[in-house]
Amino acid sequence: MASIIERCGAYKVQYREPIFQTLVRSIVYQQLSGKAALTIFNRLKEAAKVEPLTPDAILKLRPQKMRSVGLSMQKLEYIRELARKTRKGEIVFESLPELEDGEIIARLTRVKGIGVWTVQMFLIFALRRLDVLPVGDLGVRSAMKKAYGLAEMPKPAEMEEIAAAWRPYCTVASWYLWRSLDNQGAM
Repeated sequence: MASIIERCGAYKVQYREPIFQTLVRSIVYQQLSGKAALTIFNRLKEAAKVEPLTPDAILKLRPQKMRSVGLSMQKLEYIRELARKTRKGEIVFESLPELEDGEIIARLTRVKGIGVWTVQMFLIFALRRLDVLPVGDLGVRSAMKKAYGLAEMPKPAEMEEIAAAWRPYCTVASWYLWRSLDNQGAM
């Protein structure tokens, strides 16, 4: 890790607010290139005519309008379900900062389309949690394989074993692992 830290420089994360819109953004970005996802997300905000996005604004949009901005049927269903659960009070974004990571994961993964990885990204980039190890993240797994000279992609248990020395700063180590892949051309 020391050589990665030296190559990548100071730890700098661009955070987002821990609000409904941030989780909607995460759903939009799932399995898409950054550029395509940004275009779709911006179109969705434009169609909703509100900043930041709210559950009511999403639920006022007709599904065909959401499709027309580039959302798949699946993603629009996930976003609408998140909006319904938030509006009903099943998810209260204002209470999330006080909860433990495991409780946040349990609550948010009750929404169809929001998995552990998505919640972990929310924990890192919105709630600013410093000890999150996203064992399902392909970038972190690939960077660990490379950095530690592993023959195969590490499994979650092996990742946890390697990361034990990083506690309570697994988020910071994960950020450096991601950056090590971003900077491959400079290495």
